[in-house]
Amino acid sequence: MRMNMPVQPGEVVLRSLSARSVVLSLLLGAHPPRLPVKDLVRLVKPFGIGGSTLRAALSRMVAAGDLRRTDAVYGLSDRLLARQRRQDDALHPGTRAWDGDWEMAVITATGRGPAERAELRARLTDLRLGELREGVWLRPANLDRPLPDDLERVAQRYTVRPERPARDLVALLWPLDAWAATGRALLAHAARADRPADRLTGYAAVVRHLLTDPVLPPALAPADWPATALRAAYTDYLRELTGTVRGAAGRPPGPAM
Repeated sequence: MRMNMPVQPGEVVLRSLSARSVVLSLLLGAHPPRLPVKDLVRLVKPFGIGGSTLRAALSRMVAAGDLRRTDAVYGLSDRLLARQRRQDDALHPGTRAWDGDWEMAVITATGRGPAERAELRARLTDLRLGELREGVWLRPANLDRPLPDDLERVAQRYTVRPERPARDLVALLWPLDAWAATGRALLAHAARADRPADRLTGYAAVVRHLLTDPVLPPALAPADWPATALRAAYTDYLRELTGTVRGAAGRPPGPAM
């Protein structure tokens, strides 16, 4: 299994900054994720987005099911609320002390089409499981979260203690060197970016990268693993934005995944 990585390890690939991505960034980071249109007009202005462009984007997002509108207040749809929960978890993953156990999920369902297989693979990856071979997924049992009950329809779940050395197994499951190189490149980009748009796109890439962090137990993480530094840099960025959105939301916004 390979995570969603750039073409070359250490290469920073940033998505273009559209009105939609800025609005999603603001709402995905707001708790609760609702903002009046008058505040959105003010908040998107530093990113070079005018009022007419914003309103056109909001209309398209409502039509596409990204947003819900109540009077002049826009909030995330249920689908994007689930995305917000994944983003929050990426920034603050719940962990517990690791005692050597591993989670294992073995796919038992048959007759699934390509789309169903791809969807299941994405779900297991979102749960930070790594694919050892087709249909066999596992990870150190250090995450403080249950696997969804509905996975029982397609997979058998086990707690195991592999005979293979844990560090060797981790190296098979995740491209750790490539992930760390990209993380360090993102930190360097964030440190030198100064324009609001550059900073937003950079930290959006940080969030997406953290979604693929395997969140290993300290005993199995490589030396100088950059995940902690990435989370700290992102937290500092949020503090910078606090004044920008004060009065518009209870908490500051964060970049969209």
